[in-house]
Amino acid sequence: MTVVDEVAPNVFRASGTDVNVVILRDGGDLTLIDGGYPGDVGAVEGAIRSLGRGPEDVQGMLLTHAHIDHMGAIVAFHERYGIPVFTDPTEVAHARRDYLEQATGKDFVPMLYKHGVLPWLLRVARAGATRSLSVDDAQAFAASGPLDLPGTPVPVATHGHTSGHSAYHVSHHGVVITGDALVTAHPLSKVRGPQLLPKVFDHGKQDTVAALDHLAVLDAETIVPGHGPAMSMPIAEAVEQARERSR
Repeated sequence: MTVVDEVAPNVFRASGTDVNVVILRDGGDLTLIDGGYPGDVGAVEGAIRSLGRGPEDVQGMLLTHAHIDHMGAIVAFHERYGIPVFTDPTEVAHARRDYLEQATGKDFVPMLYKHGVLPWLLRVARAGATRSLSVDDAQAFAASGPLDLPGTPVPVATHGHTSGHSAYHVSHHGVVITGDALVTAHPLSKVRGPQLLPKVFDHGKQDTVAALDHLAVLDAETIVPGHGPAMSMPIAEAVEQARERSR
């Protein structure tokens, strides 16, 4: 059975394979933010059905960024139900696979002896990490302000982890969905709490650290990351902890 946590009113976190998805609810309509690995599609659908809804009730889907561990159910539901997919204007080309900013298997070979690497690689391989996914007609969301989707999330540009990474602020509930711009745990990390992902996943550390500035100014005390548990703490405090750990 899929475990779904309501981290704030009508804001739900569900887990895939070491990765989170978020569902925003407004009446009977939903917004899906990220979609886990290809092997997590059933878990994401189960999370939606646990709320008494189905994938056809999803009005739009948002990508924080176009890495394989965030695209599984996004691609599947787009293909099955025609649900539109939106992401940062810079990330659209990445979602369409005009280029790829993603660690590959060879990047982990020198790390096989390190904490957690081999078990994690085997786990995500079973979840479809080696598959090729794209959204050929991904759309850019509006340049600024709340999106016209259930939950009215506000995109927050956090370019760095990928060139067009975006977080999402659900301002009326003080929630920020940080994607991989800031996480609270990862199988390859020995620490728990606000942090950046290990550098093997990073496609521009200087930009990734700078992107934290865009999170720190938000009015949010509930943090839902792409990896790790949700946390209740001021986002500015979480950003400071992540900065300290990145030094």
